[in-house]
Amino acid sequence: MSTITTISRDGLTARIDSMGAQLTSLALDGNEYLWQADPAFWGKHAPVLFPIVGNLRDDEATSAAGPCHMGRHGVARINEHRLVGVSDDGTAVTYELTETDETLAAYPYRFKLNMTYALTGPATLTQTFAVTNTGDVDLPFSVGGHPAFNIPAPGGAEAGETFEDYEFRFAAPWTATCPKIVAGGLADPTDTFTPVENADTLRLTRDCFAFDTMVFDHVPGNTVTLVGTKSGHGITLDFPGFDFLGVWSAPGAPFVAIEPWTGHATYTTEDDVLEHKEGITILAPGATETKSFSITLL
Repeated sequence: MSTITTISRDGLTARIDSMGAQLTSLALDGNEYLWQADPAFWGKHAPVLFPIVGNLRDDEATSAAGPCHMGRHGVARINEHRLVGVSDDGTAVTYELTETDETLAAYPYRFKLNMTYALTGPATLTQTFAVTNTGDVDLPFSVGGHPAFNIPAPGGAEAGETFEDYEFRFAAPWTATCPKIVAGGLADPTDTFTPVENADTLRLTRDCFAFDTMVFDHVPGNTVTLVGTKSGHGITLDFPGFDFLGVWSAPGAPFVAIEPWTGHATYTTEDDVLEHKEGITILAPGATETKSFSITLL
């Protein structure tokens, strides 16, 4: 049975569910910033993505260790994670997932995934993935976060904000060309759109999601802010070491998911060998790879 653990630091609190090691609440002074999983739109909060991000073609791939059979975003989000411990000051918690008969049938590799959530500032949560190859062959994988945030943000409704009163702010002007997401959840790099053209802002509209997800490649400075133009409230994500950023919302939903990824859905132009996917990490036996991103509430 899953359990919820709460960590806190002054007015900042976070709750994490051992099922999927999923963040389920992130609140500042009692004001909730994280999407609360209304199933009318999307019944998740912030799934952990491992060992793939997005879709494989027909949910299958080959690998050096054998066939893989995984749905979107892999196995971590659908399995119970063991609570390793909470820090003495109550500001951090760590979980662990290792292979089982069920994960080996889907992904034929031995691994240890530690997920740590830590309140690292008065308004900042840092989420850390630590992947260890506990097997005797190279481990191919990607990781990603999938936190979704309420729109309007706390204080936004009082300022009269709607969905279209929010904008993304980047560290520098740039041009972003994104692959369209096509049948089967694959990404087509030969059929693209350009949501950002020589600009450092992007206004949030429903048209942003005309092709499901905006998949950004090498965002300037590996940072982005989503903020209400009237209230000044929102969030900043800092994601060093994550080459890709997915941005997604369900039709008509009052949230936006901002997702740091090390990989992405299979390209229509790629084959079905896991090791060949763009962004895949190949981890030697006994080695550990660590990636972290931070969410700062505004």
